[in-house]
Amino acid sequence: MQNDSVYFPPDNSRDCDTIAFTLPTQSRTPLPLHPKNPYTTDYDFDELVKHNETLGKYIVRNKHGIKTIKFGDQRAVKALNKALLKSRYDVHWDIPKGYVCPSIPGRLNYLLHVADLLPKKDIKMLDVGTGANLIYPILGTCHFSWQCTATELHPDSISHAQQTIAHNPALETVDLRVQKDKECILDHIIQPDDKFDVLVCNPPFYKNAEDAQKKNERKVRNLQSKQKTKLNFAGRSSELWTEGGESQFITQLAEESVQFRDQVGLFTALISRMDSIEGITDMIGSIPRTEVEVVDMGLGNKKSRFITWKFI
Repeated sequence: MQNDSVYFPPDNSRDCDTIAFTLPTQSRTPLPLHPKNPYTTDYDFDELVKHNETLGKYIVRNKHGIKTIKFGDQRAVKALNKALLKSRYDVHWDIPKGYVCPSIPGRLNYLLHVADLLPKKDIKMLDVGTGANLIYPILGTCHFSWQCTATELHPDSISHAQQTIAHNPALETVDLRVQKDKECILDHIIQPDDKFDVLVCNPPFYKNAEDAQKKNERKVRNLQSKQKTKLNFAGRSSELWTEGGESQFITQLAEESVQFRDQVGLFTALISRMDSIEGITDMIGSIPRTEVEVVDMGLGNKKSRFITWKFI
């Protein structure tokens, strides 16, 4: 599988209700993609170019003579994404220069693992911080036929997400909601009569610009990229970092989730940093009547994970 990614809990016995933890796997062995992920084999670039001719100029051959692209080049990844979404879902998709370019197989992988945890197929999904790319509502709607609601705080991202919905009839059921209070995540978004089966979230994972740059330099070395771009995965500050990083964001999300315990069946959030897991699970586990689990996911040559919690 090609890699297009552009970017335990201790024994917590308490006097309150029982808390169940599942520790993430510590093995360095790569995990495969979800078995239902259609991108478990190499891309058919000849077919994909038919859906986006621009992709052709970014195709190269690796040392084995196999067609691929330079995944450190954000332009190449965006061209690939456009082809993937058009060929499989007939979705016309684009993002402005400088915004996060998501990994389609990786984002779909998250939703496939989430779907395994849901007891039914007729799902209402809430995507927190959908960004300009709107990728989770696109995949939720087109791959799973879920009813999707998306939230976003930043006007430019909202504007572009609205354009994507308007240009694709398949997305007309997506409900895009504006978070007007930058201090809140769920407050003012979830209304009294709302019911969601699952919440998904890909939080800003860096603490600040310096942290983002440091991690990006390491990633560029891993990709053996020769680009001069400061952030090869692109992305505006609001998409990549937040004060306190993902730990603080998910902590706030969990704190706010208590208020909506009867309106959301399952809360989930991606965690990019292994060193964030213990603190996050410990904090969520301290909330009475909460069941917590960490789910490992394979992404070809790397591993990712997300945390889930629900109220019991």
